[in-house]
Amino acid sequence: MTVEQIYTGCLAQGAYYIVSHGEAAIIDPLRETQPYINRLQKDGVKLKYIFETHFHADFVSGHLDLSRQTGASIVYGPDAACEYECIKAQDGQIFELGNIKIKALHTPGHTLESTTYLLLDENSEPYCIFSGDTLFIGDVGRPDLAQKSAQMTQEQLAAMLYNSLRTKIMTLPDSVIVYPAHGAGSACGKNMSKETVSTIGIQKQVNYALRADMSESEFVQEVLDGLLPPPAYFGMNVAMNKKGYDAFSEVLNKGMRALSVEEFELAAEIENALVLDTRSSSDFCKGFISKAINIGLNGDFAPWAGAMLANVTQPILLVTDPGKEEEAVTRLSRVGFDHVLGHLKGGFAAWEQAQKPIQTIRRITAQEFENEFKAGQSVVVDVRKESEYAAQHVDEAESKPLSFINDWLKDINPSQHFFLHCAGGYRSMIAASILKARGYEHFTEIAGGFNAIAKTGIPTSDFVCQSKLMKS
Repeated sequence: MTVEQIYTGCLAQGAYYIVSHGEAAIIDPLRETQPYINRLQKDGVKLKYIFETHFHADFVSGHLDLSRQTGASIVYGPDAACEYECIKAQDGQIFELGNIKIKALHTPGHTLESTTYLLLDENSEPYCIFSGDTLFIGDVGRPDLAQKSAQMTQEQLAAMLYNSLRTKIMTLPDSVIVYPAHGAGSACGKNMSKETVSTIGIQKQVNYALRADMSESEFVQEVLDGLLPPPAYFGMNVAMNKKGYDAFSEVLNKGMRALSVEEFELAAEIENALVLDTRSSSDFCKGFISKAINIGLNGDFAPWAGAMLANVTQPILLVTDPGKEEEAVTRLSRVGFDHVLGHLKGGFAAWEQAQKPIQTIRRITAQEFENEFKAGQSVVVDVRKESEYAAQHVDEAESKPLSFINDWLKDINPSQHFFLHCAGGYRSMIAASILKARGYEHFTEIAGGFNAIAKTGIPTSDFVCQSKLMKS
C-alpha cells in the first residue's frame, strides 16, 4: 500500500495518491491531470476511483478531465448535486482498492455533501482519513460557504459540523493519521497549522475545535468568531466543480497563443480584456502597460488572482517573463480563470521595443522611507491582514487589507500623498497596480514592506504574537 500527499504550496492544497495491488485512487486532484497520468503509467497501475471530499470553492478540481482520460469513477458524498455522471456514496459505503478498503464517512457541516474517507489497511484496520475541509491540522472548515445552497444559516451548518466531528471522526482510534485538503494560507479556514499531516490523538490535544469538554454552542461561537468574508471567486469555482468545465488542454492551448504587440492591443480593446502582468514587483514598478494589474508568479499567485479579479469569466491577456507563460495559464486555470486569450510575445521587452507608452510606480527602500517619513504628517497605508497589523505596525498607519481594497479605495483622498506597504512588497504592488489603474497617482510604495521598515528607526507599535491574537 502506498499513500502519498501531493501538496501545492500556492493553493495550500493537498491531493492524495493511493495505490494497492495494481489499483489506484486519487483524492481531490488539481486541474492539470498530466502529472497524475504520468505517475500512473510509471507505476503501471490503473486508476479506479477519483474521490472528491466536497465541491471545492477555492480551486477547480481535475476530476472531470481525469475521469475522461482514465475511465475512473468519480465519487462524492451523499446528495452531491453534480451535472455529470458520478457515484454518490452512502454513509458507510465501502470501496475496495486492491487489498485495502476506503470507507465513506458523511461529515456535513463545511458543506452538506462533505465526506471524509477512511482508509482501512490490508487487515481492515483504520489507518488514515482524508478529511477534506471537515478537519484541518489545528482548525476545522469554515461553515459559512454553503449557506445559500443548503438554505441554512452558518450557525446551523456549524452545529452540523460539531456533530460530524464528534460522531464520525473523534470516535476513531487516536493513531489514525489525518490528511487534510488544506494547510496554512488557505481561506477555507482561519487558523490552520503549517503542518500538513497529524493524527486524531494529537488533534484532540491541540485543535481548539476538538476539545473534549466543548459544548455545541461553544463550538459554534468559536468556529464563527473572526471569520472573514470568503473571496468573491469561491462561488464561481463551486459552480464549475458542480456543472463541469472546458478541458484543461483547450484552456492551455488558447492561453499559449503568442500575440504580437499589435494583436495584443487589438485583443485588449475588442475583448475588453484585463492585462495581467505576472512579473516580479521589482520589475513591474519600473515599467508596465497602462492599467495592467500586477500579481507576481513568485507568490501566492492563484489565490490572489481569484481574490482580486473575482470574475472567472473575465477575458485576460498575460504579460510574463519569457518561458513562464504555461505556468501562468496553468495556475490561473486552477482557480477557474479559463479565458486567457493569449500572452504578449517577447514579454514586456517587446512592448518597450515597439515604443508603446508605459507607466511606472514610485518605489523606495525602507531607508528612503525613513528619510521621507514625518511623524504625525505622513499618511501610511498598511495593506496586510488585520492580524498582521495588530501584531505590530507603523505608528498611526491606517489598516486597509488588500482583500478589501474595493471597500476602502473610496476613502483614499486622490490628491493627498500616502505611503503604501505590506509585509514584503508582494501585496503592496498588487494594491499599487490597482490604484494606478484607477487613476491614483500620489502614492509611494515601499520595497521590502514592514519586514524592512521594522529595521529602521521609524516608530512602531509594540509587538504582539499573531498566534495569541488569533486565539484571543
